[in-house]
Amino acid sequence: MVMANAEKKTLLHCLLYWEKKSPSAIYLTQPFGNGDVKNYTWQQVGDEVRRIANYIQTLNLPPKSNIALLGRNSAHWIMADLAIWMSGHVTVPLYPTLNAETAEYIFEHSEAKLLIVGKMDGKADGWKEIKTVIPQGLPVIAAPLSPPELSAQPQWNDIVSKTEPLKNPVLPELDDIATIVYTSGSTGKPKGVLHSFRTMIVITSGMEQIWGFTSNERMLSYLPLAHVAERAAVETMSLFFGFHIFFSEGLETFQKDLQRAQPTIFFSVPRLWTKFYLGVNEKLPPKKQKLLFNIPILNKIVKKKVLTQLGMNHVRVALTGSAPLPPQIIEWYRSLGLELLDVYGMSENFAYSHACKPGEVRVGYVGSVNPGVLQRIADNGEIQVKSPAQMIGYYKMPDKMAEEMTDDGYFKTGDRGEIDEKGRLRITGRVKELFKTSKGKYVAPVPIENKLNNHPKVEVVCVTGSGEPQPFALFMLSLDATKELANGQLDKETLTNEFKDLLKSVNSTLEDHEVLDYIVVVKDQWTMENGFLTPTMKIKRNIIEDRYLKHGEQWVAQKQKVIWE
Repeated sequence: MVMANAEKKTLLHCLLYWEKKSPSAIYLTQPFGNGDVKNYTWQQVGDEVRRIANYIQTLNLPPKSNIALLGRNSAHWIMADLAIWMSGHVTVPLYPTLNAETAEYIFEHSEAKLLIVGKMDGKADGWKEIKTVIPQGLPVIAAPLSPPELSAQPQWNDIVSKTEPLKNPVLPELDDIATIVYTSGSTGKPKGVLHSFRTMIVITSGMEQIWGFTSNERMLSYLPLAHVAERAAVETMSLFFGFHIFFSEGLETFQKDLQRAQPTIFFSVPRLWTKFYLGVNEKLPPKKQKLLFNIPILNKIVKKKVLTQLGMNHVRVALTGSAPLPPQIIEWYRSLGLELLDVYGMSENFAYSHACKPGEVRVGYVGSVNPGVLQRIADNGEIQVKSPAQMIGYYKMPDKMAEEMTDDGYFKTGDRGEIDEKGRLRITGRVKELFKTSKGKYVAPVPIENKLNNHPKVEVVCVTGSGEPQPFALFMLSLDATKELANGQLDKETLTNEFKDLLKSVNSTLEDHEVLDYIVVVKDQWTMENGFLTPTMKIKRNIIEDRYLKHGEQWVAQKQKVIWE
């Protein structure tokens, strides 16, 4: 792979490059609530980063200390990351939705010497829990939009006004450690993935080849920056190519934030793509859409209007990842002129693995390898990947690294898959997720979950049944559906019948040993806070199975196709 030029050797070098080349161009746009929005130019970002870096250096932390960074996405998250690097240290991002137990583990395991807290409020994040486990005596910097409880701590804006800019930034070498990214911990304790400045920037030439990034792009950043996917797509790409990043204020203002950003590249997850789709269907019912889309002159006008109202009329690259989208939703977006491109990657390869190329999409596949990436399927069906962005190792876990890699340098993804004749990859489940029924037959839950996962009222599905005669499915309703049931807008009997029909149609596509015995609609919401979901919204199967499998016998005895817990 072609490496970045000398002026853009690392992401920190990139900041200095744009600060010099385009000082007055806007880099970051941050809403502060009540309609207050602030733009930060490259020069302003460079200035604040230098002042915070200088302040961090006055704390005399040991060289290359680990500094924790906690907050929802904001302009100051990216500035804090850059300031940590400029002061010669390593960034440890924490998911803003962590529960107390996981946050405590990361603080302790990473041996963080400083904590920078940004946008947190305890409503849309885990601040109420996380604040209880911040180690005593750990120095804190409170960035803008941080919780009021931190008012006695050193404030970012005060530091900026009282501290001189750092004259001689510490410029890293490519193989210096840049960050420790803790995995979402879907199978036990999170692991600290070590990434260097090289593994973070090496992805830029491949991304440019696939999507042709330029300095004219606009992106809205709202998926967690603590996760490698957003860090790669938003932070790395914007710093390297010099484009404009907008931030979202919150879910309530999301549509307004999108309209402000008018993104040219939009990266989202199936849950949100589905919400947009359902939102349009509410305002313009599918039957009416079909009618209007079939009228030659009118169809272009209507489609453009739909995209404009979504804030996506300028999007040229629309990316989706983390889980499959139902084919009919992909087709709907395609009919509007948006080709949703799947991407696939992991914390361990800085999300640089596979992507769907424009014009080469095969629905249900995550695309082919990115430039410089090698793939293969092991004898047990596991996908193995060798990426130029492969991690340096796991922090304080050398044995784990040996366990997760093959002797010839491939990373064992833990996912099972198959590759088609054009090299496109389909994920068919997790290697360790296969479970055995009491009849001794193995069941792969993910393909069945994907078939069930397109009912508009269902938020999350888990197929399970280890030790049971037949597998069964757990449905968690969306919050909207739960509210509609409670206030009588939604009829329980109608929903039960819809689920029966869904069960029947999915079962007709399955092998005998995979046929689902029944569906259970669970009464509780599965959240990141209560430990049922990872910070990347994946289900924690072991937690869910501990909670529900014990009821299998009594549910079988009920002989119902749909059971409400």
